[in-house]
Amino acid sequence: MYAPLPTADRRAHSRPHGLALRGLFGLSEDDRDQVTDLFVLKLAQIAAVWPFTLAIQGIACALLIGLAAFGVDDTQVGIIGIAAQCAILLAASLSIFATVRLPALVALAPYKRNRIVTLCAAAMAAMLTALLWVITSAPDGPIRFTDAVAVAGTIGITAVSLHPVRAASLGFGGGLVLTLAVLAGPGIPVAIALLFLGCLIAATLRLARIDHARELDRAAASNAGCVAVKMIAEFEQHGAGWFWEADRQGRVTYLSAKVARDLVPSGSAIGQSLTDLFQMDSDTPGTERTLAFHISSRTSFSDYSVCAAASDSDRWWSISGRPVVDDLGRFQGFIGSGSDLTEQRKSEAEITRLALFDGLTGLANRQRMRISLEKTLAQNTGPYRATSLFLMDLDRFKAVNDTLGHQAGDALLQQVAQRLQRGVGGTGLVGRLGGDEFKVVLPGIDNRDTLADLARDLIASLSQPYFISGTAVTIGCSIGIAIAPDDGEDSETLVRNADLALYAAKGDGRGVHRFFADEMLAGARTRKLLEDDLRIAVSEGAFHLCYQPVVSTDSVRIVGYEALIRWNHPTRGFVSPADFIPVAEECGLIEAIGEWVLRTACSEAARWPDTIRVAVNVSPIQFANPVLPALVTSALAQSGIAPGRLELEITEGVFLDETRSSEQMFRALKGVGVRLALDDFGTGYSSLGYLRNAPFDKIKIDQSFVKGAAEPGNRNAAIIKAIVTLADTLGMETTAEGVEVQDEIDLLRDLGCSHIQGYVYGRPVRAEEALRQLGVENGAATASGFKVSRARRHKMLRSARILLDGIHGDVRIRDISTSGAMLDGLKFDGNPDGIEIQIELLENQMTPARVRWAHGGKAGIEFDEAFNLDRLNPGQAARIRRVG
Repeated sequence: MYAPLPTADRRAHSRPHGLALRGLFGLSEDDRDQVTDLFVLKLAQIAAVWPFTLAIQGIACALLIGLAAFGVDDTQVGIIGIAAQCAILLAASLSIFATVRLPALVALAPYKRNRIVTLCAAAMAAMLTALLWVITSAPDGPIRFTDAVAVAGTIGITAVSLHPVRAASLGFGGGLVLTLAVLAGPGIPVAIALLFLGCLIAATLRLARIDHARELDRAAASNAGCVAVKMIAEFEQHGAGWFWEADRQGRVTYLSAKVARDLVPSGSAIGQSLTDLFQMDSDTPGTERTLAFHISSRTSFSDYSVCAAASDSDRWWSISGRPVVDDLGRFQGFIGSGSDLTEQRKSEAEITRLALFDGLTGLANRQRMRISLEKTLAQNTGPYRATSLFLMDLDRFKAVNDTLGHQAGDALLQQVAQRLQRGVGGTGLVGRLGGDEFKVVLPGIDNRDTLADLARDLIASLSQPYFISGTAVTIGCSIGIAIAPDDGEDSETLVRNADLALYAAKGDGRGVHRFFADEMLAGARTRKLLEDDLRIAVSEGAFHLCYQPVVSTDSVRIVGYEALIRWNHPTRGFVSPADFIPVAEECGLIEAIGEWVLRTACSEAARWPDTIRVAVNVSPIQFANPVLPALVTSALAQSGIAPGRLELEITEGVFLDETRSSEQMFRALKGVGVRLALDDFGTGYSSLGYLRNAPFDKIKIDQSFVKGAAEPGNRNAAIIKAIVTLADTLGMETTAEGVEVQDEIDLLRDLGCSHIQGYVYGRPVRAEEALRQLGVENGAATASGFKVSRARRHKMLRSARILLDGIHGDVRIRDISTSGAMLDGLKFDGNPDGIEIQIELLENQMTPARVRWAHGGKAGIEFDEAFNLDRLNPGQAARIRRVG
């Protein structure tokens, strides 16, 4: 069944039945434009064919009249009757012609013209039936047959011509039957005619409904199409999208005007090949197959980035297309759409620039450096391809930010970037990782001498003065170097190892470069394990404090203790503070540890006599924290000890980033009432400046100046004397650290040092033992250990030749110092003291010496002159240092 029929039926039954039928056949007024347009179209169809119908009717009438005039003498109506009937027929036909063709009548409403055509159709049917009836009453013969054929043909042609107007078809059929009934009277022919008329009515009614439904649907589709066309036109004109169509050969048959103008500014794009108009962006992911491939293989494609192939247009588009096939599955060409990508690509380019370049310096940023390094490492075309990586960190940059401000720091970073680019040039890619960290990727370079020269040149360049806002600024740079593939075949490993090398460069005093070595990785892993254990120790409280006595050189009594943190690991055993304190500073645990030490030391010192001080070391990280004075005040209040009994030992590290905040911290701590001591004095860079600006109460002389000070010819005593004199002038006390030999006590007392601290007066002890020491003879200190200083001995195991009384022999050297050695394998009868020998310490060079003692196969010798241990071969010297 035809689909629109139910719609037509519903519309037909939406009104009274009679009105619905008249409206259905166009005999009554209908306010729907679609229905009006339908009947106008039907009438236009009659107008198109009616001249031919009128001509046929005229020919038939002329034939009937002519035959009647020359051969028909016995008809009932005669020639006049036939002529009259033909006249009425032609008059009705002319009326229809006028109704559908003449402008005056065409202006009438369609339903009115339908009525006229229907009435004229009925009149024509009546006349044609009457003519056919007349012919049937004529004698048989050729004339009668000719007339019948003419009338029957006219009836058929007229019926076909009236067919577009369904009401006219019914009027024509009704006129035929009605006229037949009048002429023939009741009978079988009339019954048959009525039967046919009923079928005609049913068929015409159904066709009328189909016409209505189809027209309404067509009108709806046409309206939707018009809306779509308008919207598409608006979209093409003002939107970013456009459309295209191509034939079977890929030649363009339609292209939106705005794109065509960009592609072919002075010609037409129609008829040109799609591949000649557009050029693909081969860098876009997913475009491995070309447009030509899809055109030839008749396959779909989507979101291909293209630009104009022949013009200089800078526009980019995204294009998609699919093949079109007809109802029989035959390929007809392509149809597709596109959109403008120009602004999007510009935005993406800007986003990419921001994503891959540092906004401050213009250098490659961390992301681009990572991508570049990964691509460089992935371009290995053979078994070996070198790639070197520099990781760089500026020294003393924070001081610039703190003193001159971040704006000056930014200007400094820009100048650093310029110097780096000039220094590296085209040999590598320079990038900024953030802050004051930089990276350089150097493809194809693995020569260590070349890399070392470049590193030194960069350090020297970056260390030259900068001029920022009229101020001269000097910084430094440390560099860590890793080389692929030896130091890592992937970017992550290479960066990690370069970072370890940078860490080593900073540890070696900064301003230098270091190449990665396997020992660095082992050390890093050890530090990581130590950090993990340290976190557990902090959370579980695994530390304890020991106290080393500080003895007055005048009274030889204990006047204070230095609190020293100790960590006895369950599996590692004793872990030196020199190992775990730097790790704690790096991982952020030093402040928690420092607070615990401060509170614990104050609490345990509260049980000591009121005259005994306790010294606590303060990390530079703690010193930089503004809450330190409040923390000190809280610890004093909690323990109840007097502020003057607490001495804070501060290293020169707090002055590396000397700012106004350092002066404020000194004033705040002195305001609390605690004492301040400068620890490890003399090991920094500008200690005299520290003494001028900071309010210290004591200077602690580093043990490196104390050791060997009592040995003949050692200049440490002069340095100690200078420090003591300076301290006395500034009203400060002095404490000599690391005193281990008793003859050093007298020397330090003679040099004017006010306090001594070291193993000579005892090793660090727990708080209970310190309390016991203070109770023995009112804290009197007793010296112990070696009484006389001697050159430091280095353990070693080495064979050597000796010459004794003209006889050569072999011995083993067990230890050695600048003044003598201990030998194994030398026996004497009697007292050997003073026996002269010669020993081969250097190849083919005999060193004179004297035997001082011998016992159990071992003997001690003294060199006639001090021996320089550095003269030993490098392997032996290194082994001596490791053992000693």
